[in-house]
Amino acid sequence: MVILLVATTTDPASINPANALLAKPGWQPGPHFQDDMKSFVNQYARVLLHGKSIVVEDDLDKRWEEKTGEVVDEVIFFSKHTAVSNKPALTVHPIGVPHLRAGDVPPQGGKPGWAAIPSPRIGPWIRHLKKLAQDHNLVPEFEITLEATHHGPLTNKPTMFLEIGSTDDYWKRQDAAEVMAQLAWEGLGLGGGEDIGNWNRENVKKKILLGIGGGHYAPRHMDVIMKGDVWVGHLLSGYSLPMDDPNQSKAGADDKEIGGTWRASITAAYEATIVAFPGGEIIAHLDQKSFKGWQKNAITGFLNQKNIKIGKPNDFGG
Repeated sequence: MVILLVATTTDPASINPANALLAKPGWQPGPHFQDDMKSFVNQYARVLLHGKSIVVEDDLDKRWEEKTGEVVDEVIFFSKHTAVSNKPALTVHPIGVPHLRAGDVPPQGGKPGWAAIPSPRIGPWIRHLKKLAQDHNLVPEFEITLEATHHGPLTNKPTMFLEIGSTDDYWKRQDAAEVMAQLAWEGLGLGGGEDIGNWNRENVKKKILLGIGGGHYAPRHMDVIMKGDVWVGHLLSGYSLPMDDPNQSKAGADDKEIGGTWRASITAAYEATIVAFPGGEIIAHLDQKSFKGWQKNAITGFLNQKNIKIGKPNDFGG
């Protein structure tokens, strides 16, 4: 088992957590990967540093395997987070652009119609991140939140992003970098404890939340995830569910009449989540209040057609 932790030297919110992680015991120089990248090894963790945008280096996991012969199990990226609000935040999220059509140019990497396999650690790690942030007195200054599925780069193995937001002052905050490094250190069990969010070991509760609808920070999904021991797959916000209004006079229209890429987006997210959680039960959690009636009818009809169970908060065992 090898886990890649990827950072870029061009982004303080990426390189600072990576450097804080590398300052912990046990790291050694790693194998030569390519001339413009450095690697470091510690047990089954591999830190990989490059100098490009974090969202453009595609297939790092596949390329690492081809170069080193090591099988990659997971990819974790350190990155900055930007938001219109400029509020300080520590975030975790899956990646992909499943709602884009073939021929669309993804604004931040990835491939149209693609959803990465989400890291099974996302749910357990967001809860552990909140605890670490509280212990380091970053709460309430920093919001601790999941984000919806968005952006690249292309990956082939379970993936998640760990981000610091939302302006230059916060990207450079050393205390935030230390918390993100500690999350990776403890979350991967590099300090000697058990790793956190190991699906193969901890999957007694086999229900996984697939979030559908709502805003980018998924507050209604977050409520369920933070209250209980919930596993998390993809989180599709409203903008990842493009739906053509069949016109209001057809409020009960069959979903076949409703154009847009919402079906493809749900399908890609669901199928990637299945791969992430072998043997698990994927349950869709809808942000009911974010949909108009015709949208909710179409989505629930499609989920039923795909035999995807729709759950309420208490169905996740919170």
